Amino acid sequence: MKKSIKKILGALLITVVAVGIVGCGKPKTSTKEKGTIKLGSKDFTENLVVGEIYALALENAGYKVERVPNIASSVIHTSLVNGEIDLYPEYTGTGLLSILHKDLITDPQKVYDTVKSEYEKQFKLEWLNYSAANDGQGLVIRTDVAKKLDIKTISDLQKHASEIRFASQGEFDKREDGIPGLEKVYGKFAWKSSKVYDNGLKYQVLSNNEADVAPAYTTEGQLVKSEFTLLEDDKKVWPPYNLAPVVKKSVLDANPDIADILNKISSKLDTKKVTELNAEVDVNKKEYEDVAKDFYNSIK
Repeated sequence: MKKSIKKILGALLITVVAVGIVGCGKPKTSTKEKGTIKLGSKDFTENLVVGEIYALALENAGYKVERVPNIASSVIHTSLVNGEIDLYPEYTGTGLLSILHKDLITDPQKVYDTVKSEYEKQFKLEWLNYSAANDGQGLVIRTDVAKKLDIKTISDLQKHASEIRFASQGEFDKREDGIPGLEKVYGKFAWKSSKVYDNGLKYQVLSNNEADVAPAYTTEGQLVKSEFTLLEDDKKVWPPYNLAPVVKKSVLDANPDIADILNKISSKLDTKKVTELNAEVDVNKKEYEDVAKDFYNSIK
């Protein structure tokens, strides 16, 4: 009987030691869960796609992400300041002109440095690294017309304006960053003709040979088509609108790794890539979530 008890106790001791050894061999894992990030995005294709890419990257890093999409551009900054969201994709030119109401600056680094400094002082918001993607103002021309007249830049366009039918959007003829701003730098644009069209129809108007040139934004999905050419703003009239995440300072202080996570995304975005992503949604009619997921999977 005593021998049996000794055998049982011996077996138990061996088991306990074995479990202890195995336990010591396991890597320690943190039980602390990362918090929830409220991620906003504006109500147009590009911002929705980029916001979703941010969300996927944060989720991959262990965060829970509460998506708040389709916020009007006019109120999204206020939503961030008020804590309704924690971060969103913004544009440096928008921050400079629409939020801070600063004078025009055309150097991308100076624009970024200005908004970064002022946002921290005024709003306790942090701009993370800006990407090479620039969704700024531009002019698009039919490629056949550009080749025929050898037009590559806005300077070239101004010289040939009398041969060009301009598809205006009305307000572009009056806005300071429209025709008035262009004419201050490039000189008078004496168009062959100028008619007002709805912005959403401009590529159709160009394709139908009803006009030759129209105002555009530099990352519009239709620009992937070879029939359209984006002209170079060779005299730098327009400010840069580089994409970057803007984050509440309190959120970033509590979760400093967010900066590294999102800066890696910004390093992969340039104007060509963002144009292609927009085209997948606006031209190829894919869901923006699927486009964002495909892109993120290709870079992670």
